[in-house]
Amino acid sequence: KPFVDTPLHAAARDGNVEWSMEIIRLKPSFARKLNQDGFSPVHLALQNDQTHLVLQLIDIDPDLVRVQGREGITPLHFVSEKGDIHLLREFLSACPKSLEDVTNKGETALHIALKNDKVEAFDQALTTVRPPWLGPEEAQQYNQRILNLKDRDGNTLLHIATSKSQVQASSNPHTDIENFQ
Repeated sequence: KPFVDTPLHAAARDGNVEWSMEIIRLKPSFARKLNQDGFSPVHLALQNDQTHLVLQLIDIDPDLVRVQGREGITPLHFVSEKGDIHLLREFLSACPKSLEDVTNKGETALHIALKNDKVEAFDQALTTVRPPWLGPEEAQQYNQRILNLKDRDGNTLLHIATSKSQVQASSNPHTDIENFQ
């Protein structure tokens, strides 16, 4: 349930690393709270270019990249939309399963990257995620499943790439075109 800004929201917005770390130590639950605008402290830090603080927060709790804010948008979705390759790599390395998270529109970070013409971010996300707990065959099946996910409008990643004429993305070697319909 959203409520007013916590002290962690204010510290994150301002990029105050020391104060943020102290608040999390005292009240870890604040890291997942949404404010009245539907944003977590990590969302606010991202919006205010507080990259160092974001990385500190993710280091403490990697699952913070999965906190769904307004419209189901996670911090991973946010950096995917912006095309921030560095943070995308850090987030996926910290929490590979976050690539499966969808917004209220059923979009993954991959859908969002393509819809916003962030082909480099799309490619980075595909090459970063290698679920370490899976063998080669299972990893291939996992990638197939991720690539074939449909958003709420029924669009797969290939549909989006071809509709935007993003030949580079739709011919990505990680994309198995034959399994798209």
